[in-house]
Amino acid sequence: MARIPIALQLYSIREDCKQDLPGSLQAVAKMGYEGVEFAGYYDRTAEELRKMLDDLGLKVAGTHIALDTLLGDELERTVEFNRTLGNKFLIVPGLAEERRNSRAAWRDTADVFNEIAKRLKPHGMRTGYHNHHIEFTPMEGELPWDTFFGHTSPEVVMQLDLGNALHGGADPVPFLERYPGRAATVHLKEYSKTNDKAVIGEGDVRWEEVFRLCESTGGTEWYIVEQESYAHPPLECVELCLKKLKEWGK
Repeated sequence: MARIPIALQLYSIREDCKQDLPGSLQAVAKMGYEGVEFAGYYDRTAEELRKMLDDLGLKVAGTHIALDTLLGDELERTVEFNRTLGNKFLIVPGLAEERRNSRAAWRDTADVFNEIAKRLKPHGMRTGYHNHHIEFTPMEGELPWDTFFGHTSPEVVMQLDLGNALHGGADPVPFLERYPGRAATVHLKEYSKTNDKAVIGEGDVRWEEVFRLCESTGGTEWYIVEQESYAHPPLECVELCLKKLKEWGK
């Protein structure tokens, strides 16, 4: 299988991006990251962002956006923005309480995502969902993660955040096995029971198994590094993460 490229979720360095977006993107490209995933656009147009990325040779690995931007007439505007940006992955990183407060709500939400996926398909784009930790607390006898991905079409991306899953008490590896082909983008985030500022390689993620599955049955197109706790300045932390991945031959 072709090597999976590595991107950075820009939320990891959000304060740097707020102060100096061009400089931050330049630093990320210089480290050796091949792409970025957005979580906000820092008051820039899609054209401005695309030019910055193109000038640095960076691709777009996705964006985190609110579900509302994918509903009704909003979808058309979202598609247009992301077409200009050169992005095909429209990932929802969280849901309103009423969309996730029961097993029935999770199933209804799955239907909503199936409909969005259908509407996006002609544009060559995909929607998906990104976990925090609540999705791994059983609800009415089933994990919300399984309720949702058991009722969504294969087009809906399972953006598994490894560290968040472990934080919720779940080993992410079995979910990569259970939903083959669904993990088009995966958040590489470390988790350690003893060090809440661990970077990749310093914690409890079963990295070898994760890589084996992503690179065989996962359907993974992007590895996306995300770091949310810092023992060093954020830019230094995300560079340490990438260095460790390179050491491992990624």
